[in-house]
Amino acid sequence: MSHAPRVTVVEDEEALSVLLRYNLESEGYQVETILRGDEAEMTLRDNVPDLLILDWMLPGVSGIELCRRLRQRPETERLPIIMLTARGEESERVRGLAVGADDYVVKPFSTPELLARVKAMLRRANPSVLSHILKVGDLVLDRQQHRVYRTDKEVHLGPTEFRLLEYFMMAPGRVFSRSQLLDSVWGPDIYVDDRTVDVHIGRLRKAINLGNSTDPIRTVRGAGYSFG
Repeated sequence: MSHAPRVTVVEDEEALSVLLRYNLESEGYQVETILRGDEAEMTLRDNVPDLLILDWMLPGVSGIELCRRLRQRPETERLPIIMLTARGEESERVRGLAVGADDYVVKPFSTPELLARVKAMLRRANPSVLSHILKVGDLVLDRQQHRVYRTDKEVHLGPTEFRLLEYFMMAPGRVFSRSQLLDSVWGPDIYVDDRTVDVHIGRLRKAINLGNSTDPIRTVRGAGYSFG
């Protein structure tokens, strides 16, 4: 299973929220929908998606205020944000962009146009999210063929090790805690303990460190693992 780009939709109009979820999921994205601005702020504290679609008018905390707050936090200062609004006036658009939105869509909008903007923004923000081939150092992972090569030799991995490696290769150099890896690779609804992560990292290391190749997986004491 490929890591699908994660899109969070914060929209209090339920019919629109359902429509967006349906259309985004049919394009292959993982989608989370949230109805309130304050709830979104809490959720985004622990779980940062690849892209945020944010309505201007929200209960709890307004979209524009939430956008401003997200831009002040290091974890979300570069999060791609598309704002949805019923206001078409130029001054409001400028205000939305001034607080840090990357793009702006006025309701009612065409769904294909919004989907095209989502795709374009994901590609700009993180090209590896949409590419089929990931390369880090001498390792190549092909998402379509589900194959991995190191120095042109094929490496055989189980499905969990494949997903782990794919996740690492999407953010080389970043340190992931065991709980982040559990949530992203196994999913938040599956209960496995931290030890399981270590076992699968061990298997992944064994498979990719053919002969005496250098080990691209680094154990960061007290923090987790990083790759590359």
